[in-house]
Amino acid sequence: MTIDFNKNKDGLVPAIIQDATTKNVLMLGYMNHEAYTLTLETKKVTFFSRTKGRLWTKGEESGNFLNLIAIQSDCDNDTLLISVDPVGPTCHKGTDTCWGQENTKSFGFLTELEKIIENRKAQAEGTATIPEGEKSSYVSSLYKSGINKVAQKVGEEAVEVVIEAMDNNDTLFKEESADLLFHYLILLQAKGFKLQDIVEVLKSRH
Repeated sequence: MTIDFNKNKDGLVPAIIQDATTKNVLMLGYMNHEAYTLTLETKKVTFFSRTKGRLWTKGEESGNFLNLIAIQSDCDNDTLLISVDPVGPTCHKGTDTCWGQENTKSFGFLTELEKIIENRKAQAEGTATIPEGEKSSYVSSLYKSGINKVAQKVGEEAVEVVIEAMDNNDTLFKEESADLLFHYLILLQAKGFKLQDIVEVLKSRH
C-alpha cells in the first residue's frame, strides 16, 4: 500500500478510526510516516499529535488502546481508514466516540424497528405512556395477549412463508417473509432478547 505523506507540507494524512465490529466511526486523527510505521509494528494505533508536536499512542495514559485490525488507503492514497478493536471509550471525555455516540452495533432499519417494538412492549406493560390521540398499537395488544399468542403468530407466519415459497409470486413471498421477521422480532423481545443476541450465537458457530 502506497501512502502519499508528502501531499501536505506537514507530512500528515488523516486517519479515520472505525470499530471493526460495529463499523462505527470512533475518531479522526493524523499520522505521519513514523506514526504509521509504529502502528504496524506495535499493532496499537499511534498518531502524530499536532498539539503535542510528537508521536502519541492512543491509550498511552488511559489504557484505552486502539488495537489494530486493518488499514486501508483511499483512492487518492492520502487518507487512511483504520479498523480497530477499541479497549474502553475512545474519546478523552469518556464517551465511546468523539461524537458522543454509543458504540453499539446497528442493523439499520431493523434496529429502528426494534426500538419501536421495545416502546410498544413498554406500553403494554404500563411502563410507557401512549401518546395523546394515539390508540393502542397492534404490537402492544399482541404483548398483552401473552407469550403463547406471540409465539403462535410466529408459527402462523412461518407456515405462510413456506406456502408462498412453493409458489411463483415473489411479491407475496417477500410480504410474508416481512411478516415473519416482524413477528419474530416481537417474540425475541417477549423473551427478553434482541437481534444482536442471535447474531452472537451465529458468530459462535461460525
